[in-house]
Amino acid sequence: MQLTELSRRLADLGAKPQHIGRITRAWLQGKPLDAGTKHQKTENFLPLTVREGLPAIAASLEQLARVSTEHPGADGSSRLLVELADRQMVESVLLPRDGLCISSQVGCAVGCTFCMTGKSGLLRQLSSAEMVAQVVLGRRRRAVKKVVFMGMGEPAHNLDNVLEAIDLLGTEGGIGHRNLVFSTVGDPRVFERLPQQRVRPALALSLHTTDAELRQRLLPRAPRIDPERLMELGEAYARTIDYPIQYQWTLLRGINDSQAELDNILRLFKGKFAVLNLIPYNSLEADEYQRPDGERIVEIVRYLHSRGVLTKVRNSAGQDVDGGCGQLRARAVDVVNTSRLHRSRA
Repeated sequence: MQLTELSRRLADLGAKPQHIGRITRAWLQGKPLDAGTKHQKTENFLPLTVREGLPAIAASLEQLARVSTEHPGADGSSRLLVELADRQMVESVLLPRDGLCISSQVGCAVGCTFCMTGKSGLLRQLSSAEMVAQVVLGRRRRAVKKVVFMGMGEPAHNLDNVLEAIDLLGTEGGIGHRNLVFSTVGDPRVFERLPQQRVRPALALSLHTTDAELRQRLLPRAPRIDPERLMELGEAYARTIDYPIQYQWTLLRGINDSQAELDNILRLFKGKFAVLNLIPYNSLEADEYQRPDGERIVEIVRYLHSRGVLTKVRNSAGQDVDGGCGQLRARAVDVVNTSRLHRSRA
C-alpha cells in the first residue's frame, strides 16, 4: 500500500479531506482510526459509510508491518525487528530522546564494505506506507518526535517513496522538518529534489573519508563524487534550509583514522555549515574492520574540535543487542534458513 492509496480508499467511502486528515493523524499517532477528540466523538464527525469501512482499512494497515522481536538496549534504545506483509524483515531502532531510525529498503545496493545490510544486496523497496508504519509501531511504544531515514537501505534509491513518507510525517505526523533526517551516500538526485519539497528535511551525508579512491573502495556502488564536490553540494543545501549538514564518518582503525585524514577534514570543513559525526565501528572479533581504541577516538575529537570542526561521537544505538544496522535481521534470517534446512533433511 502507498499512502496515496489510503487516501483514495477513504475517499471512496465518502470521506472528505477533513475526515481523511483526522483518520490519518490518528493512525500516525498509533491510535485507532476511529479515535475521536476531546471535544468531538467520532459518530458526530465521521459519516456512517466511513465508520463502517474503517475496520477493513485498519486491517490493511495492521498487515503492513508488525514487530517480530524487540531488543531493549542498556543505553535506552530498543531495536525492533519488523516483519512486513510478505515476511521480509527490516530493522527500526527506538533511540534515546524520542528518536526513531527507520528503514527504507529490504537490503541495500550500495554495498558498503563495513555494513552488514550491504552484504545481502537489495531485495526490494519499501512502500511509503511501510515506512510510516514503522513510525506507528514506534509511537505505540513511546513518544517519537524525530525520525531518521538511516536504517536499512539507501533512501536515494527509493526516493519517491521516501519523500512521500517525509511529507506526511512533516505535516499530518506533526514532526518538525529538521527532525526528519534524510541519510544518503550522495546521490545527485537528492540535491535536485530536496530543495523542491514542501517538507525539506535535514540531510546526513555519508563521507567516511576525504580520499576519493578509498571512498570508492569502502562504498563500491556509491555515485563517484569526489568528497570535496560532495561537500560543496551539501553546503548549498545547508544554506538553502539554514540548517547544518551532518557528515557521517564510520571510524575504522588503520583505515580512516590517520593524521592525514584529520588534516584533510580541517581543510574541507573550513567555513562549512556542518557537523561531523564520528561513528566508531561496531566490531566483532572476527570482523575485517575494527574500531579505534577509546584513547584514539578521544584524541581525534579533541584535535578536530579544538581547530573549529564541530565533532560529535555517535555510537550505534543498542550495541549490546546487535547494534550495527542489519545485524539483527541477518541473525534472524540465519535462524529461518537453518530451520528450513533442518526441515528439508527430516
